[in-house]
Amino acid sequence: MDYVKSRVRDVNDFPKKGILFKDLTTAFKDPRALHAIGWDLSQLYRDKGVTKVVGIESRGFIGGSILAFELGAGFVPVRKPGKLPADTLKATYEKEYGTDTIEIHRDAITEDDIVVLHDDVLATGGTMAAAYNLVKSMNPKKIYVNFIIELTALNGRDVLPAEAEVTSLIKY
Repeated sequence: MDYVKSRVRDVNDFPKKGILFKDLTTAFKDPRALHAIGWDLSQLYRDKGVTKVVGIESRGFIGGSILAFELGAGFVPVRKPGKLPADTLKATYEKEYGTDTIEIHRDAITEDDIVVLHDDVLATGGTMAAAYNLVKSMNPKKIYVNFIIELTALNGRDVLPAEAEVTSLIKY
């Protein structure tokens, strides 16, 4: 992961003044880094029987799709309101810059599914906590939570449910 970490760009004052943003797009465009991300993600869940990977809009779609492909699992998007065409479940939550809402198709997860929830970065944890609660309401067999990057100083793990098995490839 040192190679991937070396490809992550720091962007000052994004999305607002005082924030140091960890930009993964520079790692995603590097074939070696992208392959390493996909490989390392898949090794975490290779023998866990995962049937669905849920990716959170929008950068969570990248790692989530790769992970689903590598595991031979389905991919389910969690999106902002009005982006999914069929009946949805929704959750509104607090995040570091205000309030937001996410949605998932009501029929996306079944009680037979073993799910990995994936997003690119764990910051304050609000988005993932909301996604976790949406997926949990669908009663899958098991839910794993995964990030490429975790910003440990922001204590995002603290807002995730205690039963959530959380992994991150890179910690800052």
